[in-house]
Amino acid sequence: MSTLVILGAQWGDEGKGKITDYLAKKADMVVRYQGGDNAGHTVEIGENKYKLHLIPSGIFYDDKTCVLGNGLVINPKSLIKEIKYLNDRGIDTKNLKISNRAHIIFPYHLKLDELEEQRKGENKIGTTIKGVGPCYRDKADRIGLRMCDIFHKEYFENKLRENINSKNEIITKIYCHEPLDADEIIKEYLGYLNQLKPYITDTNVLLNNSIQENENILFEGAQGTLLDIDFGTYPYLTSSHPISGGVSIGSGISPFNLHEALGVVKAYTTRVGRGPFPTELNNAVGDEIRERGREFGTTTGRSRRCGWLDIVMLKYSTQINGFTSLAVTKLDTLAGFDKLKICVGYELDGKVIDTFPASLETLAKCKPIYEEVDGWSVEDMNNIKEYEDLPAGAKNYVRKIEELTDVRVSIASIGPRRSETLIRQEFFKI
Repeated sequence: MSTLVILGAQWGDEGKGKITDYLAKKADMVVRYQGGDNAGHTVEIGENKYKLHLIPSGIFYDDKTCVLGNGLVINPKSLIKEIKYLNDRGIDTKNLKISNRAHIIFPYHLKLDELEEQRKGENKIGTTIKGVGPCYRDKADRIGLRMCDIFHKEYFENKLRENINSKNEIITKIYCHEPLDADEIIKEYLGYLNQLKPYITDTNVLLNNSIQENENILFEGAQGTLLDIDFGTYPYLTSSHPISGGVSIGSGISPFNLHEALGVVKAYTTRVGRGPFPTELNNAVGDEIRERGREFGTTTGRSRRCGWLDIVMLKYSTQINGFTSLAVTKLDTLAGFDKLKICVGYELDGKVIDTFPASLETLAKCKPIYEEVDGWSVEDMNNIKEYEDLPAGAKNYVRKIEELTDVRVSIASIGPRRSETLIRQEFFKI
């Protein structure tokens, strides 16, 4: 039995979906353990491009069990739409399993998300308005509804009506908006959840049985380490735990059953939304990276902020997650630059620091200290099939990342397709 966690080492959007899809071929089970449909993974298979928001990337293999764990918050309407999207394109979802402990996102979560962002004005967090934060808040407040509740219709209807009435007090009296229609929501969501009943099960049992049977399990994180509710750039982050520590909580397995953690890192840095970004490039170079890398959000379509690779952040992420190896993606995007820069430290109030600050006020004062390295040409990236075929500049860049982080780069990605994945270390040895 082997377990592997694949998660983002930066602010998300590192290409986890593509790496998960590639490595899933040797896994028996692929598990998503946190977040909601605020995430977005793009997977390209041949000439086909698929955009996922909830369903694990392993769904493209018809012999893999794909699990939505208890740590997720799930909008049934979005999930059914995603299932239909895949089915219409010939992808079978019969092996999808939903934790009966996962919490449910309802229309009042989306409405409150929207209204709260509007109220904050210039100080808004920049959420995707998917209701994720308000749903996690209800979970912590112990008033949420879970997937298991749909099997107790009277309780489900009464509790949902009670919640809608309570949220309408806020919507009407604080935000002065029209109330939501409880009868309409109950009818609509009973319909969605009844469609999802065949997928709902005790995934804790499923996972632990898989461990007992010595199967290979791949855990797929959404967002990235710097968006973790505790260890991210608070408050500009998500409401869950994308880090490796979130796997046990979000799936129901012992942390002692986790073997390897693969950190997915872009060859540069991007982020969406507000907050300090020490290596951000507000210039033509940043614009060029954005256009070359097609840096626009899968879920929102928003353009991403772009900057040089930040090793201070990456070392912090490595410390938090215990990465046993790294996957460096989008090396192809940097092809064509004569010189590249890597941030190896920060200057703060005249002093050099190499630790990532907790306070955003402190982070905003940090100035990047760069090392410059040689680039490589676009032409030299053509027809690459093996890691050793990479141009010298690209291999030196990877070697520099290993040197600075003290973590081996096991995968190098030079494009969005499966065939553009260069493996230096095999996973799930059987």
